[in-house]
Amino acid sequence: MAWTRGSLAVSAVAGLLLLGPAGCGRGEGRGPDVQGTGDTTAPVGKVLDDTDEEGRHYREIGAKHAPEVGVQVQPAAGGAWDVRLVLRRFRLSPAGVRAEAVAGRGTARLSVDGRPVAQLRTPAHRLPARLVPQGLHHVTVRLYADDGTVWAVDGKPVESTADITASGVGATGVAAGGPP
Repeated sequence: MAWTRGSLAVSAVAGLLLLGPAGCGRGEGRGPDVQGTGDTTAPVGKVLDDTDEEGRHYREIGAKHAPEVGVQVQPAAGGAWDVRLVLRRFRLSPAGVRAEAVAGRGTARLSVDGRPVAQLRTPAHRLPARLVPQGLHHVTVRLYADDGTVWAVDGKPVESTADITASGVGATGVAAGGPP
């Protein structure tokens, strides 16, 4: 009798092993993430025909779930400027991630007076004095998906701009722009 029970148990386990992969986990191409891991095979937002100055398409997302960015700029030693991003519903991706759009994730591009100066993967950056000569300047941060599209709400890029003034004696003032 013990041999029969053991044989039945081995047969039942073997059957589960054969059927298990077909009924467990998320398969490829199944659509939205239902387990809350953040990964999804469904498209995120809608890619628009509109592009930014560099020709990158806007990726429209609803305002309710859209990321937000604020930028704070403060003078630093030697005429440099410390830039700090304030992010809401957004995570900066580390280098080497797959080039795909994932909700709430990507990179930030920093520009001064419309000229791109850095792609940011951390919320802090030191802007060298050579990029900010004497005068009034606009420091802008724009959010991008990892596939290079621009996060957008109502057809406008998700970005923030701070105005700063560099004097001949050194950096002056503290500037902050945009939400949150």
